[in-house]
Amino acid sequence: MKNIALEVGNLDGLFVLIFLVMFGPPVMLTLIGIILRKNKKAAKVFYILAVTYLIIGLGLCASIMIGY
Repeated sequence: MKNIALEVGNLDGLFVLIFLVMFGPPVMLTLIGIILRKNKKAAKVFYILAVTYLIIGLGLCASIMIGY
């Protein structure tokens, strides 16, 4: 029998998707900032974007998981 990610009673796939939306882009932006460390201005922009995305993502996704 095939395992469906979003069955009616099993919402583990949805939890993983929300977790990836919360933490995926900030991690990628931080890694890009680390790679661009020689160009301090560009690295700083990526760090600021990562923190901003993390704050907004945690706020929105947490409110979705809590149920408003």
